[in-house]
Amino acid sequence: MKVTVVGAGNVGATCANVIAHKELCNEVILLDIKEGVAEGKSLDMWQTSPINLYDTRIKGCTNDYAQTEGSDVVVITSGLPRKPGMSRDDLIATNAGIVRSVTENIVKYSPNAIIIVVSNPLDVMTYCAFLTSGFPSSKVFGMAGILDTARYRAFLAEALNVSPKDIQAVLMGGHGDTMVPLPRYTTVAGIPVTEMIDTEKLDAIVERTKKGGGELVNLMGTSAWYAPGAAAAQMVEAIVRDQKRIFPCCAWLQGEYGMKDIYLGVPVKLGRNGIEEVIQLDLNNDEKELLKNSATAVKEVMKVLDNMQEAAK
Repeated sequence: MKVTVVGAGNVGATCANVIAHKELCNEVILLDIKEGVAEGKSLDMWQTSPINLYDTRIKGCTNDYAQTEGSDVVVITSGLPRKPGMSRDDLIATNAGIVRSVTENIVKYSPNAIIIVVSNPLDVMTYCAFLTSGFPSSKVFGMAGILDTARYRAFLAEALNVSPKDIQAVLMGGHGDTMVPLPRYTTVAGIPVTEMIDTEKLDAIVERTKKGGGELVNLMGTSAWYAPGAAAAQMVEAIVRDQKRIFPCCAWLQGEYGMKDIYLGVPVKLGRNGIEEVIQLDLNNDEKELLKNSATAVKEVMKVLDNMQEAAK
């Protein structure tokens, strides 16, 4: 079993490190365009193997996709963060070019791989990888919901003073301010969360979750990496171990929830074949409206990419 992580920045390196520690595969390839970065981080990680007692080999390389040949799963974390003065369209154009190039190389060397996209803007970059790869949508999807749900559950565990292990939750929609946490589907050891916390506090936690990424940027001056890297690694684990886990993922919808031709966060069953089923929840009218609003926002960003591609023809 072989896993490639493209992008040796904070998120990619964290993801590769978690995959190795969990011994999810025989070999992890960490690839980056900056000379020596992936090699150095991989060597540093490998030197922890006698301490942390794992056998997974970690190998770094600089832009040499031949090293990734035959990968079973590829995680794409490449891309630039949004910089001051950069418009949303500028960010999409820049990162779409990066994701497109990465995907073309993945397809060339690992035609049977499953692709997990972490690059931002998440929903539209997943769409970009899907269009570029020509793979079935079950094999191209994005990591967002696991991270957002983890933040939601962590905040709840803190507020309730309980173990985060006991909290289960579902979150849907786009990755950003329009995401849709679902308190009705949130439980603590099987107990509905609404029986353990008042509405005002729960609403505040939902709002904090929606702005969870921004909170970290404000604190550190850069985006998060421990939780995003671990979240992507958890998706890899579900695939390589064929766990059939139910996770919120950015998936291609073809009629589910009344939506078509859109990448959106929904609960799915994740296993060796990638997305094996989209789980359709019986949403109430308020939840449907929130999901519809989120989908509208995602569609607008997807149209930016579509227009760019039309103009390039």
